[in-house]
Amino acid sequence: MVYDIRSIAAQFHLDGQLVHIEPLGSGHINDTYSLIYKIDSSTCRYVLQRINHHVFADPPAMMDNIRRVTEHIRGKLAAQGSELAQRQLILIETRDGAGFFRDEEGNYWRIYNRIENAVTYDVLESFSLAQETARMFGWFQRILTDLPGDPLHETIVDFHTTPKRLAAFEKSLRADAYNRACEAKEEIDFVHTHAAICDVLLNCVNSGTIPWRVTHNDTKINNVMIDEKTHRGVCIIDLDTVMPGLSLYDFGDMVRTATSPADEDERDLSKVTMRIEMFEALVNGFAQETYTFLTPTEKKYLAFSGKLITFEQMIRFLTDYLSGDVYYKIHRPGHNQDRCRTQMKLMQSIIAQEERMNALVDSTYNALS
Repeated sequence: MVYDIRSIAAQFHLDGQLVHIEPLGSGHINDTYSLIYKIDSSTCRYVLQRINHHVFADPPAMMDNIRRVTEHIRGKLAAQGSELAQRQLILIETRDGAGFFRDEEGNYWRIYNRIENAVTYDVLESFSLAQETARMFGWFQRILTDLPGDPLHETIVDFHTTPKRLAAFEKSLRADAYNRACEAKEEIDFVHTHAAICDVLLNCVNSGTIPWRVTHNDTKINNVMIDEKTHRGVCIIDLDTVMPGLSLYDFGDMVRTATSPADEDERDLSKVTMRIEMFEALVNGFAQETYTFLTPTEKKYLAFSGKLITFEQMIRFLTDYLSGDVYYKIHRPGHNQDRCRTQMKLMQSIIAQEERMNALVDSTYNALS
């Protein structure tokens, strides 16, 4: 689809002359463009995005979340006199004062400022980078603990409701529409063996020992912007999934995505392992920002959260495999089964090291308390 980017950009309150447009990044959800405006002898850069309203069914609600979160973060940092206040995401308003523009075809568009002199990484190149990434996601949770007003909108309903992921798996297994269950007996048995863990965190929520918080829900390394010179975190980006959630979901997904050196679809399962040194780096970073507000139960289940979110993702891949690969894009036969098997192997590695992981969490948080 070809869009008239100039006319779309003209709907927003931007000064200067638009002198350059080019596609930006390789995201799989939103269409993203880099815009460069010239104002006298200086230039300003912005990011224009078309929101995928098939993934996010209520873009106005999502944009309301983003507006509230970004304004709160900037306001809080400014009140603290932090230089980071000027290096946070800003939603550029349209000429009629809205936070997004809807075109005649029903597409939703938004524009952010570009964060200068900061970069993102797609690969964790060091333990120090892992620690800083985890610290920034902890910082994000901490700075939003006092977000005023009503709870944020749920942008993707039941995103981490693992019991519902399990129910969807059981439904696909009963249907076995593509006669694949016989090829995944080991994975199916593994899910049934460990199914009881799906309810653990939600039971804690129901008992009042774990609270709902404002969480990011997509804690990949490339959603943290790092200063080019200091290598310190600057801001958190990709806020589409910011909504009510559990702190443990964010930490658990960091464990799932950062601790194994193998690709998510690695066929050589000997390469899949939970590196305890990487886990320690994540705990050290996350604890720096969260030790003052996490409840004792949240701290108790930090290591468990990595196991749970890995299990949840395994269930999702296996469900898609049994259902005929309808959700995740595949590039070869059995691709989703390969993905499922890497998650299973990673979970097995976590289980084998869980006692040591819990000890690291305890010692780290006790030292800060």
